[in-house]
Amino acid sequence: MTVIRLRNATLMLHSPCAIDARMKTELSALGPVDYIVAPGSYHYKHVASAQAAFPLAQTFIWPGVAQKRPDLKFDGELGDVAPDGWQVELDQVLVRGAPWICEVAFFHRDTKTLILVDVIENFTDLTPHTNWTLKFWMKYVFRMWNIPRPAPEYQWGWRDRSAARASLQRILEWPFERVIIAHGDLIETDARLRLQQAWKPLLDGVTDA
Repeated sequence: MTVIRLRNATLMLHSPCAIDARMKTELSALGPVDYIVAPGSYHYKHVASAQAAFPLAQTFIWPGVAQKRPDLKFDGELGDVAPDGWQVELDQVLVRGAPWICEVAFFHRDTKTLILVDVIENFTDLTPHTNWTLKFWMKYVFRMWNIPRPAPEYQWGWRDRSAARASLQRILEWPFERVIIAHGDLIETDARLRLQQAWKPLLDGVTDA
């Protein structure tokens, strides 16, 4: 989960984790929670937990979540245009082109921070809470240990490569200096260059990512 404090001192919970009593207390100490955001096709599982903890918060979801969880109540779907509540602080773009995985990327202007979930993963020797199974798959099967790359579902799943390329190019237009991601270590140095390298096969039009 990424917690974003907005200029009015309220919070956005981006890709929420399970919210237990201790987590609720810690978050409440930071400020009132106004928004709960499910940004991607695999990042919605704990939305109901966040809603139970913060029932006054508005919920915004990646468009496909409604099909996966028709029981989940929400206030709006995410796309290329930010809702009024955070439009002056955050830019966003829907990453298109892969039928099995999708997300909405966010850019926080004040801190020049790019916020992603799956379009970049960054597992390294320093990543905590990893094990030999994860390392085997990421290092020897997917070839992305110590090498930032899109999640395997993206690498194998780009179908509309033109749409995907347009989405990634729009992200690269933002003046970000660091990247917060859901899987692996944050990218805090040479962020733009490392993303350009990670996305180079797609950006250059190479068939095999």
